[in-house]
Amino acid sequence: MGKRKRTVSVSTSGKRRWHYVYLARARDGSLYCGYALDPHARVSTHNSGRGARSLRGKLPVQLGYVRRFADRGDALRYEIALKRASHAAKSGLCARWLRRRRQTKR
Repeated sequence: MGKRKRTVSVSTSGKRRWHYVYLARARDGSLYCGYALDPHARVSTHNSGRGARSLRGKLPVQLGYVRRFADRGDALRYEIALKRASHAAKSGLCARWLRRRRQTKR
């Protein structure tokens, strides 16, 4: 069996299109894992009540972690793996990601 050919997503305008896997932290501390082309817009959708049903009673949510991929398949495989991870592992990812973001904003 040969290696799978990797493709980079390109939009109709010719620009590279990134794929994102994100963790959204709800008001009660629960975490939601998802895939999006624009994670900030997706969190806004969740907060407007039109996102995942599992988050509707736990609003507002905020981004806790984001990872970018050039290939959609890689992003979706990572999303599945992240959904299978423990809550403690996901919380650790969020804590490290937020710490790095605060350091880069200085």
